[in-house]
Amino acid sequence: MQVRSVWSVPVQRIVFAVLAAGVAVSGSVAGHVYHPEGWEPFDAWAYLLTALVALPLAWCRSAPVVALAVSCTSYVGYLALGYQPSLNWWAPMIALVSVAALREPRVSSAASVLTGAVILYNGVCGRLPVLLVVAQGILIPAIGLAFGYAMRLVTQRNRELRRLSAQLANEQAAHARNAVLGERVRIARELHDVVAHHLSAISVQAGLAAYVFHTDGATARSALSAVADSSREALDELRRLLSMLRVDDRCDDVEGGAPRHAPPGLSRVGELAERLKAANVNVTVHTQGTVRKLALGPDLCAYRVVQEALTNVVKHAAPTSAYVHITYEPEHVMVAVLDDGRSPGGSHEPAISAPKSGYGLIGMRERANLCGGSLSAGPRRKGGYEVRLTLPTSAAPTVSDAPDGGGP
Repeated sequence: MQVRSVWSVPVQRIVFAVLAAGVAVSGSVAGHVYHPEGWEPFDAWAYLLTALVALPLAWCRSAPVVALAVSCTSYVGYLALGYQPSLNWWAPMIALVSVAALREPRVSSAASVLTGAVILYNGVCGRLPVLLVVAQGILIPAIGLAFGYAMRLVTQRNRELRRLSAQLANEQAAHARNAVLGERVRIARELHDVVAHHLSAISVQAGLAAYVFHTDGATARSALSAVADSSREALDELRRLLSMLRVDDRCDDVEGGAPRHAPPGLSRVGELAERLKAANVNVTVHTQGTVRKLALGPDLCAYRVVQEALTNVVKHAAPTSAYVHITYEPEHVMVAVLDDGRSPGGSHEPAISAPKSGYGLIGMRERANLCGGSLSAGPRRKGGYEVRLTLPTSAAPTVSDAPDGGGP
């Protein structure tokens, strides 16, 4: 496997070209200035061979093995003609480092053998002691291999770091997209619950007002008042949802000791039941057990399930009677919404239908699953329909036992 350097290609070319020129000039100057006895004069052939030894270093990036072979061959020819070693032996050493850094270990091992042979020949031609010649032939290639291998490891680690950084950036972008998508789904669910409930109530109440406008003014006025109340509450909840989308809106903003734009919870089910009286749905709320303060998510989930269930009662069963049972247990809170079916006549038609294209029951189940609870819905044997929600809760009791109320 070929390993690329972390430097850009133009920078590498410039660095290797300058290095080749520097070694060539240094070798020429040293050979011209330092000329001990017993060596051939440093003539034109010496300059030419010095250049042939050093200049292949310019191609160490693109063809390190070829550069090493040309440099070693030229240096052997230089020594064979009787010229003093000078500084030319550095060129094969540098070429070996490049081979070890850019090529596989088996290639760099063979290159080290070639370089070691050239260094041994250099020592023999220089009439050095045998022990020193052997030491140079072993140590110099070993040092070149060590430097080259260290450069190879650094390059590989840099490449791996770049890959991991790119992977991390992609994962962070994916997490951000998933978070945005989840937030959109949550807001869409909230908007569906708010708009569906209030507009259904407004539609029924406005229809009732139009029907009795000329015959029962009091009922018409009551229905129109309920329309106004539902409209205001819908606007308030829409403002709360939109304020959640504002960057400068602070969730810890407090007015009068309570968070601004606080979402509704089970404590407001009574208000919900009161509004539906104008739509000819008599809702009875029954609370049993020790009331517990739920976390924000489960509390909103329970309220939205009750709201959606009562909205379906208004849409599919009004006029009728509905019942909301809230049971607090040590580790769970159970909420059941029941109705008697369409009246009059006792036909027991299911109050909540499940059309193929509807999303009400799907949204309720999604809310329950997100909060770690469960939801079931279906017709009752005695007629009507029932929605039952179970949510886990571990909060400590904060309100005394609520009194029992009426039920079906």
